[in-house]
Amino acid sequence: MAAPRHVRVEPLSVVRSYSSPEVTPRRWKAARPGDLAGGQPTGALRGHQGPDQGYAYGLVHLFDDRVYLTEHEDRDDVDAGCVAVALKRASIFGRAPVVWDLEAGYLAFGFLDQHPPAELVARRMPLFEGAAEAHHYKHVRELVARVPTEVLSLAPSAIRRRYEADPLSLTRD
Repeated sequence: MAAPRHVRVEPLSVVRSYSSPEVTPRRWKAARPGDLAGGQPTGALRGHQGPDQGYAYGLVHLFDDRVYLTEHEDRDDVDAGCVAVALKRASIFGRAPVVWDLEAGYLAFGFLDQHPPAELVARRMPLFEGAAEAHHYKHVRELVARVPTEVLSLAPSAIRRRYEADPLSLTRD
């Protein structure tokens, strides 16, 4: 540990430095009553846990000039819904969200398409309405469930190719 400047240290004195312990401690195990044995609980309305999820909102600005909305869609609602989809994708891989997760979220509902099919727009409008409001949590969980895990597990280029081939194939009714 460093010493204050007023403490005298002899120039030739041996200074102690870090050394590893001689014995490696045993592996930690969840054994206390409050520990989550088996990981995070899963089920309806539990969301998708992952590290540093708030970072997704820091990436949203990268899509400012790429997201296309219709006249009756709100950007905050769209961002909230697509971030939730991105967090599901990131949790599938067990990591924090990255820009490709957000791209998958926006792409799944056609927000990166300047001229999305009318049927897709009609399908997505009620899903995203009010998604940014906290009391619509259940509504957002249902929106996220519309994008199958097998779609979100694909590489970003495969998701884009699938969208280009059939825009309605990325989400369930």
